[in-house]
Amino acid sequence: MTIEGIKALIKRDENRTLELKKTTSELVKGMQTLCAFLNTDGGWLFFGITPKLEIFGQKVSENTLREIAHEMTKIEPAVKLPLEIVDVPDREGFSVIGICCDAAKFGDAPYTYDGRAFYKVESTTVQMPRSMFEERLKRSNPNRFAWESQTPDNLNFEDLDEKRIRGSVMYGVEKGRMSASSATESTWTLLDKFSMVENGKIKNAAAALFIKPTKAYPQFLLRLARFKGTKKDVFYDNARVKGNFFELLDAGISFLFKHLSQSGEVVGLRRQEQLEIPVEALREALTNALCHRLMDSPSSSVGISIYDDRVEIENTGHLPNELTPETIKLPHRSYPQNPIIADALFKTAFLESWGTGVSRMIEACKNVGLPEPEYGMDGTFVWITFKRPNKHVDSDTNSDTKGLSDKQKEIIAYCVIARTGREILSHIGMAYHHTNISKYITHLVNEGYLDRTIPDKPRSPKQKYVIRHKL
Repeated sequence: MTIEGIKALIKRDENRTLELKKTTSELVKGMQTLCAFLNTDGGWLFFGITPKLEIFGQKVSENTLREIAHEMTKIEPAVKLPLEIVDVPDREGFSVIGICCDAAKFGDAPYTYDGRAFYKVESTTVQMPRSMFEERLKRSNPNRFAWESQTPDNLNFEDLDEKRIRGSVMYGVEKGRMSASSATESTWTLLDKFSMVENGKIKNAAAALFIKPTKAYPQFLLRLARFKGTKKDVFYDNARVKGNFFELLDAGISFLFKHLSQSGEVVGLRRQEQLEIPVEALREALTNALCHRLMDSPSSSVGISIYDDRVEIENTGHLPNELTPETIKLPHRSYPQNPIIADALFKTAFLESWGTGVSRMIEACKNVGLPEPEYGMDGTFVWITFKRPNKHVDSDTNSDTKGLSDKQKEIIAYCVIARTGREILSHIGMAYHHTNISKYITHLVNEGYLDRTIPDKPRSPKQKYVIRHKL
């Protein structure tokens, strides 16, 4: 390094990768900045240059170098950063001290100085939030710090659902993801194959997939809601389900079938039901949310929100650092938040690998004429939004329902899937009586808002009512 090189570096003034200190009297603040460089993008720290870019230098003695070396020992993990001593022209005995840090050489581990971590926000050195520090720890050594890898003392083999374990393994064998011999191995051996045991203890990953309903893990929560209209002001249905991955997946899919319109066709000897949004896309999105969610907080959860115009599936956490809501739609590798759980779900054929899930969801939506799903995140949650077909009624805004009572509008919105007369009247808080049937249901049929599912037998005990497709 030469004085000309220093002048070239400081042309841009202090910034994210450049810090200037007048002398080593500011040594502590300088070391905080060096720690921040290690935790951000690296940079140059100079002593002997004022913030106004005046190169004065300072006296550099053996004691000065010992003080710097001593303070650098307070940086953990330990690093070795060479010092550059550059003489200042026309100021005999005065030198600039430079320390260069290339953060790329030191990995993801969070660095601390004197027990505290710092990072750079533009040109400012600030203390690192605890959440960011813990996230850095997990990234630097996921096998040690990740929630799924921890082995809590209160988690025992008896807490796991063996039938669920063996059932998922059998499915993996059928799909060719696991060897046929897996079907005859002990349950403990299977957990070991899934990397879910360590030193005779069971990891949290096993709890996430196979815990029995009687064991309390508050973060194993699925929130379900069907809202009126397009906002979260009023809901028709609201539920909370707790359980392992498979129980939450089943509950979520059932809720979607309950509130989304269905159609069916006979294929071979069986009738196949289809949702207005492809069920394979919804299942993939829910599987991803349950698999990749942040689980180390008791307040973590997954949510399904159904509105008149869209379906949103959200989970606590964030997208991988390598992806954004835009780039996740492009071909990409797989970056699982919980790799042990993701690997087990891949082996049991409940999850695809290699980052192909998003493209398959997009393709499934396009095949039925729907827009591709959109991703969003806010630092706490990440979500995916599926647009619903434009035949659904927003009872607050649809002009076709003007002149109807609020309860009649509520019935129309409720009947986006077929409902029995008893279900409809119960939903609006009315008794199941022929007068109410005539006023609230038959009237809507006669006016063209609802259709009977068995039109040629109006009094059939299996009769249901569904919104007319023209709406």
